[in-house]
Amino acid sequence: MDEMAIQDFYPDELNYCYGCGQLNADGLKLRSFWIGEEAVAQFTPRSYHTAIPGYVYGGLIASLIDCHSTATAAAASYQAEGREMGTEPPFRFVTASLHVDYLRPVPMGVVLEIRGRVKELKGRKAVVQSEVFANDEVCARGEVVVVQLPEHMVPKKS
Repeated sequence: MDEMAIQDFYPDELNYCYGCGQLNADGLKLRSFWIGEEAVAQFTPRSYHTAIPGYVYGGLIASLIDCHSTATAAAASYQAEGREMGTEPPFRFVTASLHVDYLRPVPMGVVLEIRGRVKELKGRKAVVQSEVFANDEVCARGEVVVVQLPEHMVPKKS
């Protein structure tokens, strides 16, 4: 996918998250794309994401759901306000609650697809459901409550 990801619209000072920050040299750099009413991402686990041989570490799956859900909330918020992504003020969300159900083992060696939809968007809070697919099967499902980044957490621009 060559178009801009939701995370590409995050302001630089807020784009260092380990999971989705595009400016974190050591991070996962998850890239989520808004398509209609949902966000979609793809991620290929590396050998160091192994839980047991042949299967992906569950913490990685939780991280993918977490970061994809915050991006989903940001894109849905822009859409709800009828604004283009990247317009001021920016939407950036942090996780208030993360619940993951692991439905089946996630195999290594395949591209994972993560799909997220907003279940509720109210004020500064959103509830997002994201699913992780491997070989077209749902392997994990998460419900994430996210809130807009509190002002005291925004780094001062230099």
